Amino acid sequence: MKKFNVAIVGLGFGAEFIPIYLKHPLANMYAICQRNEEKLNSIGDAYGIETRYTDFEKLLQDPNVDVVHINSPIHLHAQQTLQALLAGKHVACTVPMATTVDECKAIVEASRKMGKKYMMMETVVYSREFLYIKELYEKGELGKIQFLKGSHQQDMDGWPDYWPGLPPMHYATHCVGPVAGLLRLEAEYVSCFGSGTIREELIQHYNSPFAVESAHIKFRNSDLSAVVYRSLFDVARQYRESFEVYGSKKSVEWPLIEGEEMVVHTAKKPEPEIPEKVATPDFAHYLPEEIQRFTTKGVYDENDNTHLSFTQGGGHGGSHPHLVNEFLQALAQDRDPFPNAPQSANWTSVGILAHESALQGGKIIEIPEF
Repeated sequence: MKKFNVAIVGLGFGAEFIPIYLKHPLANMYAICQRNEEKLNSIGDAYGIETRYTDFEKLLQDPNVDVVHINSPIHLHAQQTLQALLAGKHVACTVPMATTVDECKAIVEASRKMGKKYMMMETVVYSREFLYIKELYEKGELGKIQFLKGSHQQDMDGWPDYWPGLPPMHYATHCVGPVAGLLRLEAEYVSCFGSGTIREELIQHYNSPFAVESAHIKFRNSDLSAVVYRSLFDVARQYRESFEVYGSKKSVEWPLIEGEEMVVHTAKKPEPEIPEKVATPDFAHYLPEEIQRFTTKGVYDENDNTHLSFTQGGGHGGSHPHLVNEFLQALAQDRDPFPNAPQSANWTSVGILAHESALQGGKIIEIPEF
């Protein structure tokens, strides 16, 4: 069974994936890349990874690297993805795919041209909550899906210097991904409204005033639409990535408070009996035995180096080992991962163009076909 040599770029959030690749039967955790040499060596020594790079371009020149998993700052995603694809590497990249629609197009084209796999590592579509809803849908328990809703609210004060003032919809894949991903739908057009105003010192970074952006998404060749909303600054709300689905037989709603149970509504019961709180099961059994423990435990549980995205994100719903497994299995089976490059471009472009819509008072904007 072929093992793929994996190189991880960016060792903040990226370090979370090292122990998963170390244990996965299809992976050889081959190399790490980090500009800060002291941090690079500290993590390399801790995990016994000998091949280390402070220079991304030198990593790409290494013929032993099969896969590049990018966890760098948002503004570097597109550039580094394109460089890696054109260097003949498969690419997994944390969200979002890019910051412009043209960059999304370029990545899709590079993936096709080079015959290399690309996967945007969208956590929510591999969270235990999403997998639970997906299982209900596939068993027919939800009936006909009638409407989808997603949200991602977070207080980003104190995050690195490229975050302050970021337009909420520029980081929308955590709510766009699940509403599109459950039925593998493609967003056709979007209309978005901005609401409220953030602090003046935040506005100046991206010329984006909105405290909240809420978007309606229409899906291509479907009778369905979805609503997603985002906030990043100056909105009082506990961290929440939510995904809700309304079906003809059953509907599922995300809990309002982190750690509480989901609510399943069943049609045609006596009114007081319609809602029921349900504990979301874990889906470690979907995974190779070697990495099953990582759905409930990660590297940041094991030391003091806690990354904000892991603390606020509640471990991202146990998604990290599922993401790794999906990408490696896709490589081993020579198939597209989910989400692949066109799907990732569609989801990312929804957010980019939703913000453009908000700046134009809710104007309907078409999503390009990829």
